[in-house]
Amino acid sequence: MSFYSHELAAILIVIFVGFLPNEVWRVLGVLFGRRIDEDGLWMQWVRAVATALLAAVVARLLLIPSGALVALPLWLRVGGVASGIAGFLLVRRSVLAGVLTAEAVLVLGAWWLGIR
Repeated sequence: MSFYSHELAAILIVIFVGFLPNEVWRVLGVLFGRRIDEDGLWMQWVRAVATALLAAVVARLLLIPSGALVALPLWLRVGGVASGIAGFLLVRRSVLAGVLTAEAVLVLGAWWLGIR
């Protein structure tokens, strides 16, 4: 077998094992999602659970960090969260602006402290 046949096999595996099973659920979600009442009781519950899970993940990253965040002091992590919230609110509730602002504060803070 040549290099290209191995590469083709890898691409086909990614398509059949990774992409197609996921795409089926996306299409079903679009089809059935049209009937869901966004202001209904169940959607309020789902929104509340999603918000609670996100808050738990942020609290865990802030208080019990792992990976590269371990090297950053608590005050810098808190500053990153605070700046992310400020960026989110200042740029018309943009999640992207909040994430980029927090990331910039963390990266610049680590650079300023000399942490690699």
